[in-house]
Amino acid sequence: MLSIRRSASAFVAVAVGVMLVSVATLLLASGRPQVPDRLARAAVVVQSPEAGTSADNFAPTRPWSAATAADLVGRLGALPGVAAAVPDRTFYAQPLVDGRPPAADTRREDAHQGHGWSSAQLGGLRPTAGEPPRTAGEVVVDSALGLPTGAPVTLLTAAGPAPYTVTGLVDAPGVHVADEVAAALAPGVRAIGLVLAPGAEPDRVAAAAGGVVGADGRVLTGDARGALEPRDDARTRWIGMQVLTATAALAGFVTVFVVASTFAFTVAQRRRELGLLRAVGATARQVRRAVYAEALVVGASAGLVGLLVGAVLAPVLGRLLVDVGYEPSTFRVRYEAWPVAFSLLAGPVIALLAVWSASRRAARVRPMEALRAAAVEQRPMGRLRIVTGALLVAAGVALSVGTATADEARVAAQYALYAVMALVAGATVLSPAVVGPVVRLLRSPVRRSGGAIGMLVRGGALTATRRTASTAAPVLLTVAFAVLVSGMVRTTTAAYAAGRADNVNAGWIVVPDRAPGLSDQAVAATGGTALLPTTVFRTDPGSGPADRPLTALGVDPAGFTAANRALTVVAGSLDDLRGDDTVVVTASANLRPSEPYAVVFADGTPVSLRVVAVVTDDSLPGDLLLPRAVVRTHDPSALTSTVFVRDRIDPPAGARVVDVATWAAEADAAEDRLVWLFTLLLIGVSAGYGAIAVANTVLLAAAGRAADLRLIRLAGATRRQAIWLVTAESALVVLIGALLGGGVAFVGLLSIRAGLAEQVGAAVDLVVPWSVIVGVLGLCLLLAALASILPTWRLLRHRPGRSPVGLAG
Repeated sequence: MLSIRRSASAFVAVAVGVMLVSVATLLLASGRPQVPDRLARAAVVVQSPEAGTSADNFAPTRPWSAATAADLVGRLGALPGVAAAVPDRTFYAQPLVDGRPPAADTRREDAHQGHGWSSAQLGGLRPTAGEPPRTAGEVVVDSALGLPTGAPVTLLTAAGPAPYTVTGLVDAPGVHVADEVAAALAPGVRAIGLVLAPGAEPDRVAAAAGGVVGADGRVLTGDARGALEPRDDARTRWIGMQVLTATAALAGFVTVFVVASTFAFTVAQRRRELGLLRAVGATARQVRRAVYAEALVVGASAGLVGLLVGAVLAPVLGRLLVDVGYEPSTFRVRYEAWPVAFSLLAGPVIALLAVWSASRRAARVRPMEALRAAAVEQRPMGRLRIVTGALLVAAGVALSVGTATADEARVAAQYALYAVMALVAGATVLSPAVVGPVVRLLRSPVRRSGGAIGMLVRGGALTATRRTASTAAPVLLTVAFAVLVSGMVRTTTAAYAAGRADNVNAGWIVVPDRAPGLSDQAVAATGGTALLPTTVFRTDPGSGPADRPLTALGVDPAGFTAANRALTVVAGSLDDLRGDDTVVVTASANLRPSEPYAVVFADGTPVSLRVVAVVTDDSLPGDLLLPRAVVRTHDPSALTSTVFVRDRIDPPAGARVVDVATWAAEADAAEDRLVWLFTLLLIGVSAGYGAIAVANTVLLAAAGRAADLRLIRLAGATRRQAIWLVTAESALVVLIGALLGGGVAFVGLLSIRAGLAEQVGAAVDLVVPWSVIVGVLGLCLLLAALASILPTWRLLRHRPGRSPVGLAG
C-alpha cells in the first residue's frame, strides 16, 4: 500500500534503531566479568567472605587475617589433586620514572599493584629475563618499563619511596617482590589460588575445598572466577552496561516515536486513497491489516539491514568504549546468538508498535473521503485530546514542585525526569492548540521581514495546525531532552562542587599526581591535615548485614575539626579520639558514646572499638573516624587521599598542589567526565532521531504539496521565492518546536536548581551548555531545510506550465 518512496523514511528510522540496539546488545553480551590474567592458571580459587549490603556495590570482600590465611593454605594444600595453595596478596607499589609515576596505564588498577612472587604461578608468569626476587630490596618489574636487570628502581609504596634492585622482568603490569615483603605490606588475604596436579578434576577439588573453608569463604571455578576482577574494572564494566542499556532503550523508544510520526503523516496524506479503498468495498479491518502488513515488511527488512551494520560496527565501538573509559582494558567483543535474535525481532516489533495508532486512524477513514476535492484539515483537536493534554501538564507541574522540595538528589533527579516527560507529552498532545498563539506571537517580525512570503508562511501554519504540530513534535522532544539533560548534568556538577568547596577551611589542597594516593612520606612533607581512608567491616549482627563494608578515615582530630566546616558534633567530643580502640560514628549508626563498635580491619583483625563521639551524617566524607595511627597499623597499604594546607607548598613526589575550587571540581572529575560523555551520547542519539523525524515529515509534506507550489509559480512567484517559502516554513516549524521544548525543559531545570540549593545550603547557578543546544537546533534546522529545499528545487526545475490542480464545482 505504501510506496517505496513513502516507506523509505520509516525504513531508515527502523534500520538505524535496530543498528543501535544490535550494537548495544552485542556489547552487553560481551561485558561479562573477566578472570584476571594473574589468576588464569588457578583452576580453583577460594575467596574470602563477601561483604554485606553496602551503598558501594563494588566493595572488597572481608579479608582473612594472616593466621587464618596460613591455616587455610595448609589445609587446602593438603587436599588430593592440589599441587600448591598460594595466597594472593595485593598491595600498592608503583615504580618511579624520572622521579614521578609513569603516565602510561594510569587507568589500569593492576599497573600500580604489587604481589608476592609466589602469586606468579597462579597466572603462569615466568621471568623473560633475570630471576625471581628472593630477599627484601629485590623486585621483578614489567618489561614495558624498559629497565634492565640489575638496574636500581625506586618503588613508591604507602610508606614512601623505597630503593629496590630489578632482578627480573615479566610481560605483565605491576611488580612482584619477595613473599616476606608482600606479607608485611598486605597481611590480609582475600584469595587463595589452587594450582592442580596433572589430571585432577577441578569440580572434585572445588567440592573438597568447600568443605575446608565452610562459611568462611566461597569456592570459584571456571567463569565464576571473574568475580575476582579488580574493583575498578568491575565498576567500569558496570558503568558501560548502564550506558549500553540506556542507549538501546532510548533507541527503541525514539524509533517508535519517529516511525509512528512517519506513518501518521503518511496516512493523513492519503485519506482520499484510503477513502477510495473503502468505497470499493474494503472493510476497516482490511485497511488496518494492510497497514500492519506494510509495517511488518518495512520492520523485517530494515531490521536485517540494521543488524548487519551493527555487527560490523560492534568491534569498532567496543574499542572506542575502552578508550573513553566505559569498559576496562580487558574488554573484547564476542558474537552470541541472543543479541542477534533480539535484534532481528526488534525491527518488526518496533514497526508494529509504531503503526498501531496510524492503522486505527486509517481504518476510520470514510468512503466519502474519496470525493473530497480539497485537502481541508479536520478540526485540530478533540475533547479527549484536550483533557489528556491538560492532565499531563498538571502532572508535570506537580512533579516539578516535588523536584524543588525533594530531600535527596536521586529522588529530585527522578522527579525532574518524570516532570519533563509529562510536560513534553502534554505539550505534544496540546501542540495543535499552541501553534496558533505562537504563530500570532511571531506575526509582527514575520510580517515586517517576509512580505508576501511571510504572509503565506503564517497562513499555512495557522490553517494546517495539525500538520505544523506533527512536524514540530520531534523538535520539541529533542530540544526538551537536550536542554534538560545537559543543563541538569552541568548544574548538578557545579552545585556539588560549590558545596564541597564551601565545607573546606583551607587555602590549598595536596592531591595525588599519577598515583592512586599519597604516601606517608609525602604527607609528612606537607605538614597539613590528611585523610587516610580504609575499608573496615562491621561485624555486629544487631547492626545490620554481617560484614557490612564502611569507609573509615584516619585523621588527626584537631586538624580535621579545623579543616571541616560541616562538622557538627551531636554527642561526645573528638578530643577523645586517641589510643587504639576509639571511633567516631555518624548519627545514623544509632549509638551513643561509650558503646562498643566491633569491626574487622583490612588486615583481617577483629577489634572492638569504643564510641567517643557522634556527628551528623553530613559531617564526614565517609562513615566513621579513627586515629590515623590505628588505620596505618591495620592497613599498611592505605593511601592518603587529601591533605589540607594553609599556604602553597612545593609538592613532594607523586603529588600536586591545587586551590580549593580546583580540588572541589576535580574530586569527581573522572566520574563527571563519563557522565558528560554519556549525556552527549544520549543527546546525540535523540538529536539524530529528532532530525531524521523532522526531515521525514518535511520531505513527505513537500512531496504532497507539488500542486500548491506549481500554482504559486503560475501566480507569478519565482523559483527562488518558492524555495524561500518552503525554507521559511521549515524554519518556523523548528522554531515553534524549539520554543515549546525549551520552555518545558527550563521549568524542569528551575525546579532542579531550587532542589539543589536546598540540599547544598547555598545559592546555585543555572548552568546551560548553549553550545550543545545550538548544535541540536542547527542539526534539526539543517535537515529540515534540506528536506524541503531539495524536493522543491527538483520539482520546479522546469518552467511552470498548466497547473495540474483542478477545480471542483
